[in-house]
Amino acid sequence: MFRSGHNLNFFIAISLLLLIGLTGIVGYMVIEGFTLLEASYMTVITIATVGFNEVHPLSDAGKIFTIILIIFSFSFFAYSLSTITSYFVEGRLNFLFTGNRKTGRITKMKDHIIIVGFGRNGQQTAHDLLLLNKKVVVIEKSHELIVAHEKDKVIFVEGDATEDEILELAGIQKAGALITTLPIDADNLYVVLTARSLNAELQIISRASHESSDKKLMTAGASHVVMPEKVGGTFMASLVAKPDLAEFFHHLSIEGNEGVNLVEVVCSDLPSEFQDRTIHDMSIRRLTGANIVGFRTPEGQYIINPSGETVMVKNAKLFVLGTPDQIEKVKEIIRQKRRH
Repeated sequence: MFRSGHNLNFFIAISLLLLIGLTGIVGYMVIEGFTLLEASYMTVITIATVGFNEVHPLSDAGKIFTIILIIFSFSFFAYSLSTITSYFVEGRLNFLFTGNRKTGRITKMKDHIIIVGFGRNGQQTAHDLLLLNKKVVVIEKSHELIVAHEKDKVIFVEGDATEDEILELAGIQKAGALITTLPIDADNLYVVLTARSLNAELQIISRASHESSDKKLMTAGASHVVMPEKVGGTFMASLVAKPDLAEFFHHLSIEGNEGVNLVEVVCSDLPSEFQDRTIHDMSIRRLTGANIVGFRTPEGQYIINPSGETVMVKNAKLFVLGTPDQIEKVKEIIRQKRRH
């Protein structure tokens, strides 16, 4: 279920209508001895103040009850009616139920990516991750922004990501990573602190607007800190200084998924037959056509263009250059070996 002020108001409105209705029905049945149908009719015409005749003449106790029911129901009924109407007018009602169905899928997710904030950076991040067939859950405060993107392939959780219950609703315990893209550094800091307290092993990537925030975010628990303005400036400078090289790397980016990609293959579950063997022994190039252009040791050391004699070890990473089909074959080789 979504947990937001808008949805809470909707459920309060429905609850008030039911409470008023039940109070009126029970009251008329007990005080006047009306049947269920008669009591229901009297309750509706009383609450709606439409002015139809009474089913039967009321006793003094019945008249007093009717006065009290009108006084208490008038403001409650008006509030409930306006709140429910807003859901129809603003499209909230349809989204409330379709959104809840989507949110129920989060409990079955594992290693999904949580994105906090769905502004320009958040939308681009989600777009790129979806191109890589990643499962994406977005936490966003703005209901209007969520409704505008309700047809996107992401699952939305409406609320404040600094609250434990919202992060838990987004499945933080089983998530693979969290990316916070909020425009204010202090907000990102709170999100990082909260997320790290709930999942000590989670990879957390945070946006930052000021260089002074970098160290604070890392101290709070961020795995990486990215400054979009700095990254964008560096790329624009590269387009001037080394245009062909910049374009080449652009084609290796996520958007070039129909051509050649440069991706990482994690070897945390490296099959025993590959452990302590060389890259040459794995025959990646011969079997798939893909190239291993980088290697990261478990200690964090990067080896560019590793030789065939580089020894494979558990928890290392391979950086593979190839088409989507070639890269899938690399992963398939490992999956097949693992089944043996």
